[in-house]
Amino acid sequence: MIFTVTDAGVAAVFTPRGEIDSDSLPDLLSAVHMLPESVTGVTWDLREARFMDVAGLHLLVHQRSACQEAGRILTVVGLGRQPQRLLELAWELFPAGRWGDFLPGGLLAAAG
Repeated sequence: MIFTVTDAGVAAVFTPRGEIDSDSLPDLLSAVHMLPESVTGVTWDLREARFMDVAGLHLLVHQRSACQEAGRILTVVGLGRQPQRLLELAWELFPAGRWGDFLPGGLLAAAG
């Protein structure tokens, strides 16, 4: 995973590579906890995440809650085919989870 803090310490970009699964989830969550308080925006760039299972859903839900609590803006960009399809299925099956927020055009997604 690549993790960068840019723009004078106010924007963090996470770029996981490969799979987002139960093996990678602890490291991803751990990296988030190392963010300085000055960070006001968190972006998850998923262009290089070729696969995501339910652990990816847990990651996104955790990030939504953590960013809301910290007063940060969360953005998700670069969804590949499989991660996007997983989110679409989650949205269809469990709309109360607000999974559509993470899809292109959703509340937490940006064009990317």
